[in-house]
Amino acid sequence: MNDLANKLRPQNLNDFVGQTHIIGKDKALYKLIEKKEIPHLFFYGKPGTGKTTLAKIIAKHIGTDYYYFNATTIKIDDLRKIFTRYKDSLIKPIMFIDEVHRLSKNQQEVLLPIMENYEAIIIGASTENPFFTLTSAIRSRSFLYEFKAFTKDDMTKVLDKAIANTQITINKEAREYLILSSSGDARAMLNLLNFAIKIDLDVKYETLKELRVNVIGDGVSSKDTHYDLASAMIKSLRGSDVDAALYYLARLIDGGESVEFITRRLVIFASEDIGNANPNALNLAVSTMLATSKIGYPESRIILGQCVVYLASCPKSNSAYVGINKALNEVKNGKILDIPKHLDSQHVGYLYPHDFGGWVKQEYLTKPLRVYESSNVGYEKTLNEWLLKIKNQD
Repeated sequence: MNDLANKLRPQNLNDFVGQTHIIGKDKALYKLIEKKEIPHLFFYGKPGTGKTTLAKIIAKHIGTDYYYFNATTIKIDDLRKIFTRYKDSLIKPIMFIDEVHRLSKNQQEVLLPIMENYEAIIIGASTENPFFTLTSAIRSRSFLYEFKAFTKDDMTKVLDKAIANTQITINKEAREYLILSSSGDARAMLNLLNFAIKIDLDVKYETLKELRVNVIGDGVSSKDTHYDLASAMIKSLRGSDVDAALYYLARLIDGGESVEFITRRLVIFASEDIGNANPNALNLAVSTMLATSKIGYPESRIILGQCVVYLASCPKSNSAYVGINKALNEVKNGKILDIPKHLDSQHVGYLYPHDFGGWVKQEYLTKPLRVYESSNVGYEKTLNEWLLKIKNQD
C-alpha cells in the first residue's frame, strides 16, 4: 500500500471530509462549486486540512486544466506562458498557488489583470493568514476562507476509510494515538499509518510511539485536545488563579505542546485581558516568546512558568480590546467618516499641539464617535489622569 494520503485523497465534494463551515451543502461556496461558478479563492489554515484537495476537486468538477505552483519558487515567466496559452481559449484554467503569503508585490501585479479579466481562476493556499500580505486589489477580487483543524470525528472518518477493505488491524489505544498525536492533520495521520503498516499490518501503539515520539504541530495531550487545555489556562489567567494557570500550563508542556503555541496565546492574553492596566505584561509575554524560541525545552518551562505567574497576578482590563473591536465594527458597518481637511496630508489649518504647550483643542473626527471606555483599573487610571491633565480638565 503506497502513500495513503494520495491514494485516499477525495475526488469529489461528497467524499470531502471536514470544513463544513465552508462547504457544507447549505453553504454559499458549495452552491457556487455545484453551479461551476468559481470565484478567485484563497484558503488558509493548518496543514493537512484539505486546501489542496478542495482545489483539485473544483478543477475536476468544472472540467478544467489545473496547474500547481509554490510561491517560494514561482517564476513570473512561467505564469505568463500559461496565461498566453489560454488567452484566446474558452477554457479557464485553475492556477493553484501554495504558500501564497510569500507572493511578492510584483508577482501579485502579474496576477491582477488575469483576475480582473477572469482569464484564469486563481486559488491560493497558505498555513498562514495571507490577509495582510495580499494587496487590497487582490483581496477585492477574491474570497478568503479559513480551514480549521480536523475534529476528532473528522479524523476518525479518514482513518476508518483508510483501513476499510484492507488487512489492517488496529486496537483502540493505537487508534487514539494515531488521531490525537496528529493534531487535526489528516495527512500526518495517514503518513504515520503508512509507515507503520510497512512494519506490520497489525498496527500497535508501541510501533506508532517509536515512529512518532511526540505529538506534532501544536500538540495534543493524551486526554484533552490542546485547544481545551489552552482555553482552561487562559480562563485561569483571566480569573487570576495562579495555581490553576500553572497546572494547565504543566498539562500542555507534559502533552508535548510546542512553546510557540503556548507563547502566542500568552502574548494575545497580555494585550486582550490585561492591556494598559499593566502595559509591562505585553513586554514580558513578548520577551517570553523570544527567549523560549531560542532555548526550547526543558528549560523553557521555567520562563513559561514565570510569565504565567506574572500574567495571572496582573490587574485585568479589556478596554483596548473592546475599543478596537467597536471601531472595526463601525468601519465594517459602513461608518466611513471623511477626514477633516486640517488632518489630511496638506496640513492646511492644522494646529501643531507642540506649539500650544502639548495640546490644543481641534476636531479629529467629522462626527462624534465613542468606541473606547476605560476600565479605570491599574495603570489605565494613570492614563486617564494624564488625559485629563493634558486637556486641562482636572
